[in-house]
This record gives sequence, C-alpha cells and structure tokens, in this order.
Amino acid sequence: MPLFADTVIRNSKIATMDEQMPFCEAVAVREGHIIATGTAADMEPFTGPSTEMLDAGGRTMLPGFIDSHCHADVYGARVHKWADFSWPNVGSKEEVLDRIAKATAHLSEGEWFVGFRYDDNKLGGYPTLEELDLAGNGHPVFVYRTDCHLGIVNTIALQRAGLWTMTEDPPFGRIERDPATGLPTGLLKENAAYIVVDEISKDYTATDFAEGLKAVFSEFLGYGITSIHNSLTTSNGIRAFQDLHRAGELPIRVGIMVSGKENGLVESCIRAGIRSGFGDEWVRIIGVEWCPDCSTAGRTAAYYEPYIGEKVLGEPDHNTGMVLYSADDFRERVTSALSAGLTVFADGIGDRGIDFVLDAFEAALKACPQDDHRLRVEHTCYATPAIRERMKRLGVIPSSASAFLYEFGDAYIRVRGQDAMDHMMPHRSWIEMGMVAPGHSDAPICHPNPLRGIYSLVTRKSDSGQSVGLNQAISVWEAVKAYTLHGAYVGREEAIKGSIAAGKLADFVILEEDIFTVDPERIPHIEVNRTIVHGKTVYQS
Repeated sequence: MPLFADTVIRNSKIATMDEQMPFCEAVAVREGHIIATGTAADMEPFTGPSTEMLDAGGRTMLPGFIDSHCHADVYGARVHKWADFSWPNVGSKEEVLDRIAKATAHLSEGEWFVGFRYDDNKLGGYPTLEELDLAGNGHPVFVYRTDCHLGIVNTIALQRAGLWTMTEDPPFGRIERDPATGLPTGLLKENAAYIVVDEISKDYTATDFAEGLKAVFSEFLGYGITSIHNSLTTSNGIRAFQDLHRAGELPIRVGIMVSGKENGLVESCIRAGIRSGFGDEWVRIIGVEWCPDCSTAGRTAAYYEPYIGEKVLGEPDHNTGMVLYSADDFRERVTSALSAGLTVFADGIGDRGIDFVLDAFEAALKACPQDDHRLRVEHTCYATPAIRERMKRLGVIPSSASAFLYEFGDAYIRVRGQDAMDHMMPHRSWIEMGMVAPGHSDAPICHPNPLRGIYSLVTRKSDSGQSVGLNQAISVWEAVKAYTLHGAYVGREEAIKGSIAAGKLADFVILEEDIFTVDPERIPHIEVNRTIVHGKTVYQS
C-alpha cells in the first residue's frame, strides 16, 4: 500500500521535461518530493483523508525555474542601500541627475550617494563629471552601469577612492581621460570601478546581505524561480545564505559559486578541503568562479575585432576590450581549483575572452584529466563556429546569458554589428551539436524574469523587437529546458531537480497561460499563478 500524498496537484497540463512522457495531468507530493505522476486516476492510490487536493484549473505547470547565473547576494546588499536606475524605472539621464540632486540635498556630510543598474544605451549616454559634481551637492557620487563592469563618478568620489591623483591606470582597469586635458572624465572601467565599489561596501555585513535577500527572493519567487546559482558569491553572501537556512527563512535553493574576486576566498576553500557538492539540497557549493572577461554593451569585453559605433570620450580608436588576469595567473588558479575537486566557472563574453578561458581550461584538464568535469564558460556570448567546436571537443558547457539578448540586444547590434548576432548565444547550434546549454538572467544585471530569456531564445528578438540572429532560434520546449533540466545538470543536480518525475524535489511553477501554445509575443508577459518549493506554495498571485 503506497504512502498517502501530502498534496495532489491535478487538472493541469504538466510539462515533465521528460521526452518519453512530455506531459501528464497530475502529480502527487509527499514530504517535499514527488511520489507519482500520471493521470488523475493514477493518483487515487496516493490520496488519503488528509491529502490536500490542489486544482490547477487547467493551467500549465513546469518544473520550477532554475536561474543558473545570478548575483542574488550583492543584489540583496544593494537593494535597500543603492538607488535603482534601471530602465524604465527611470526614463533618461536627466531624470537620473534630478533624482541624485534631490537625494544628496538631504544626506549627512560626506555620505556617499550610490546608484546601480544604469544603462547608458537606453538612458541617453553617461552623465559628465561636471553634471555629477553639480547633482552631488558636495557629496561623493557613484553610479554603477547595469553590467557592473563600469561606473560613473564625480570629482569628490575620485578623490575619496584615491583615483584622482593616479597618473596610470590600475592593473586590469581604466580611468577614462579627456584626450585634450588628460583629466578624468568620470567613467571608470573594470578594476578602476571595483576600487570604488570596495570603498563603498567595505563595512557591509552578512546581516545587510540577509535582510536584502528576503526582498530579492520574494521578487524571484514571483517569477517562478525555485533555484539559483549565485555567481561570484562573497563570504558575506555565503554566511547570509546559511543564516537564512538555519532560521528557516530560505525559500529558494542556492547553488554557491564561490567568488574568485574576493581575495583569498577560493584559496580558503581549497585549504579547508571543500569540494563541489558540499552542502545539502538547500545550500550547496557547486564550484568556484572567476570573471576574466568583461562587458560587450559596455565596450570592454575582449574581442579579436575592434568595436564599431560611437566611442565614449577617451576610448582608444582600436578598442578590442580587455581581460582581467594574466594568462599564467589565471591558468594556475583554474588548475589549483580543479585539482582540489572544485568545478570551475569563468566568464567569457567576447570571442577573445572565451578563448582566454578555454586556454586555461585546456591546460588544467591536461594537468588534471577528468571525464565529467562540467567546466562552464559563463555567458558564452560571441561563440563563433571555431569556438563552438573547441568547447565541444573539451566538453565545456556554454552557460548562456540568454537574458542579454532581450535587454542588451540593441546595444550588441550597435557595438558589434548585425552579422555578429548569428553567433551571439547560438543555442540552435549548441542543440544541434548535442551540448547542454542552460539559460540565465545574470540578475540584477538583467531583469530576473526567466520568461524574458525564454522569449528571446524562441523569437531571437530584443525588447525593442530587433532581430538578434534568427537562425539561432529554438523551440519553446527547448528554451524551457534551458531554464529547468539543463540548469539542474550544470549544477550536478539533475538527479533531484529540473524535471517532474518520481523521487525528485517538488519544485514547480504554475503559469496563467500555456507557454507551449500561446503566441510567442505573449511569453514575456505571462504571469505566474503559483510557485511551489518543497511541496509548499511560497507565492500565489
């Protein structure tokens, strides 16, 4: 006699993500796990007097979405402290300057004003140093570009961070200067911007992270996200996730990608003998991550061919971007982590940046051969045919920033050209090559809603409707798989999540419209009816 279910979900079009039985109509759940799938009649043996019967009203149900690359921890630290300048929350550069001026009029003496998620392509360019000086009312001002690779500052901020008197750029960073005067323009790239971020956030605590994470997770659950891979997780983030878990306040499952940007953190994990898989089904270390490549829309990602289009003031004529490590240093870091049992993830955006990562991966695999290494290139934006073949040969996973197509597609066309879009996040090619390619948002770099990424994978359109490589379009089923089963696989969790099958975790999202039959233009606008984690409803519209 089978054990009775705690809950039976019925009257639903349930996408199992199993090719052998793609859809069913009912699921039985007990103690947070699926115990049966099938027809309503199949559920009768599992239905007892205390079983909750949840009628889905004919709606479509999917496995809970897995965002396989986002920055929930730093998003949490910033959400209550920094001003959100994302479009369309603000509509123009002038509106941003006005908000800064109003806010700084009420700050304490010497207090920073900090904003983030600023998109110069949508808001009309960058504010000038003089405009930020005026708006700052005597306060240091820093505004982080949405990609978190560039920042705009005023004069006082440059002085506070020790950058005003620098005559040379910091290693792997750039202080843009006016060619006519040699003075800073206020635009900081890569490590130059990170110096300011470190100054602003040096006193942040794990409690700051945890309090903000509650709001972040509430937002994520409203979009059907039940698991995340937290990119470049800081030590404060690691503590915050554990604190929330211990307090019973963690509503989303977290795969930790330990940050290689925080000095000594990866090395501490290696010394402690921590390996990928350490943890439980709620908080688990899945690997370590470095960010050697940069931003395409911000014109810093490493390409072989130079950027096209309008340059920012001070940008060199032959701009092919930059990488943020020396080749020898990066190779040693990757080899050390891989040999210690840690899966390595590394950001590669431009074709030169991806090759830089693959050079280190190939050297590490030669020094420490592994059959099932699941090394990942994060974002994997401009993947040419030669790069695709190289990744296939090495068995490296293209972890695709599909949300970039939606939000940054117009900017990509502007800085790389329309022809390049045929190789930008090339999911059709990945599938034809038999490769696993998950999708992700990189939130808060992009909006966390997975349906936006799914839409662009299916239609290959940006948020303005521009085509971004139609030849790489995939089906709705394939796009959903990128945010479910493939997301589970790249975290080595395909045995417990990513599809709807007996024995797996009961993490689901119920949609208000059928994503498989609706007009594809409706996909980014579909609302979530209910999000279920571990068999419990954690969000309901």
